[in-house]
Amino acid sequence: MRNVLLFLTPKSTVAYLQSNFTVRQAIEKMKFHRYSSVPIIDENGKYVGTITEGDIFWFINSNDEGFTTYELEDVPLSQVPRRRDNDAVNAMANISDLFNMAINQNFVPVVDDSNTFIGIITRKKVIEYLIQESKKD
Repeated sequence: MRNVLLFLTPKSTVAYLQSNFTVRQAIEKMKFHRYSSVPIIDENGKYVGTITEGDIFWFINSNDEGFTTYELEDVPLSQVPRRRDNDAVNAMANISDLFNMAINQNFVPVVDDSNTFIGIITRKKVIEYLIQESKKD
């Protein structure tokens, strides 16, 4: 069976956040791309986790007085608790390894053997593949 690279959207075309971003930078990038969840990578390109708009909302809302936009410029993204990170798949994994992950995640981060982030696989691409395969029967 083929490996997951068949579905890969490469890092160069994926919106992601650097782990050293501020909350404001994260909000602005997510707003610009209109994404509800985005992968986070560290300064070495390693996959760290996934941040969602809900994670950011609950973080901002947890402060009784709230935050101003300017205050969020000084709050590191690393201070935002993440409810759940998307599980990553290794680039050399079989497609079958990907299916269970795609059921519960709108995208699956793809990493190489050293956990370096190389891109994502969207649930949409997996579903399109399954539809094409079902038409072959």
